Amino acid sequence: MPSGDKKFRKKKLGSYPFVSVIFSITLSLLVIGLFGLILIYSSALTKVIQENIEIQVFLDKHITENERIKINKTISSRDYVLLKDNQPQITEITKEEAAKIFIQETGEDFVEFIGDNPLRDAFIIKIGPDFQSPDKMANIRKEIEGIRGVYEVNYVENLIESINRNLSKIALTLGGISALLIIVAVILINNTIKLALFSQRFLIRSMQLVGATAGFIKGPFLKRALNYGFLAGLIASGSLFGFVHYANTRIEELSILKTDQYIYALMGSLVLVGIIVGYASTWRAINRYLKMSLDELY
Repeated sequence: MPSGDKKFRKKKLGSYPFVSVIFSITLSLLVIGLFGLILIYSSALTKVIQENIEIQVFLDKHITENERIKINKTISSRDYVLLKDNQPQITEITKEEAAKIFIQETGEDFVEFIGDNPLRDAFIIKIGPDFQSPDKMANIRKEIEGIRGVYEVNYVENLIESINRNLSKIALTLGGISALLIIVAVILINNTIKLALFSQRFLIRSMQLVGATAGFIKGPFLKRALNYGFLAGLIASGSLFGFVHYANTRIEELSILKTDQYIYALMGSLVLVGIIVGYASTWRAINRYLKMSLDELY
């Protein structure tokens, strides 16, 4: 063959730009994954905040040990008490322990100065998330104050109302943004694949002209779409895992939130989304080109 002749590569059915498609799908999935991380950590942080909503139950002075045990058992049996590992989250603080804590925090020995300990024995009760509305908290206080031997029940009303209000706003905002990001990512992946298949439109028409069925034409494209979606999902998941690992080494408090299982689920979801969206977008684009007239192809 003369050296001046050009060599032409034969187009293979189902082949289209590899790097640009993988990059676009991976980038879209990574954006979804990063925002998914924000949702996971926000949810975990919300749970931690809600699990630390508590009320203080102060007991009568000179209460007997039996009466104290009876009050503890009565409150522990209530549904509003937070359970962890099937254990009611109630902490008993004696007036002696309360005095020691106060002295350590202020550096002043008020017991020695006054000559007596005016503090009371108390229970610190953590309330379950389902019972943290203002009305339910007020009912809980009223119920506990009706127990014999209870002197007073306190909790920071304004703080609980503020927490509930802000958590609702955050959940609504993050939910709206996440829905928008998912829609944008799906549209981006769809357009990327549609543009990539644009170079194959005449090959698709040629296959139609020689009698190839729609299923035969779609097969190679859909198979490649599955592979591309899977590969892009793996790359996005791997990048997300690396980011989480780096963040955990820099911010030790993140490990307290215990979000590993949700992060692994998110990574698996990215692979699944890459496969499904890539397959669906390819199916839609191929159908579109199959139905186009020759004039529309040009």
